[in-house]
Amino acid sequence: MTTAQSRQQTVPGAFTAFARFTLLGGTVGLASSFTVAALATHIPWGAANAVVTVVSTLLATDLHARFSFGAGEHATWRQHAQSAGSAAAAFALTCAAVFVLHQLVATPGAMLEQTVYLAASAFAGLARFAVLRLVVFARGSRPQATAAGRAAWPVQATAADMAAPSVPAMLCRAA
Repeated sequence: MTTAQSRQQTVPGAFTAFARFTLLGGTVGLASSFTVAALATHIPWGAANAVVTVVSTLLATDLHARFSFGAGEHATWRQHAQSAGSAAAAFALTCAAVFVLHQLVATPGAMLEQTVYLAASAFAGLARFAVLRLVVFARGSRPQATAAGRAAWPVQATAADMAAPSVPAMLCRAA
């Protein structure tokens, strides 16, 4: 039986969590792009994208719960709902960025459009990491009983522990 204190020791630091978040989210995102393309040969693209988005968000959330943020367990329905909300916000941010670009530039080139999209995706990925780490998969503030029966308060992370490392924008895609 694990205690609250031993479970706190398994929580990865910010850098490790961010590396796992990027690796797992990027892998799911890459697999999703191929899956949408394959599925779109059988059903309309919009339907394929919707199905793959839902499935990939559920998969990524579960992977993040188990590996990125050290829970070691499947994500709860509450965590899935919160993660879906952060994924929807990231999607809205990237759509808004491209929409604003099209309002400002009559016919943006593919390079400019891709640059704006990737910049928005990088920002959304960093924000999503912060939301998942600090809200969705944060350890509760209520004390939990240890094996000895005493209440143990979870270790609170410092701002330095939670600071996202500097990484290239291409690696910060939302999962």
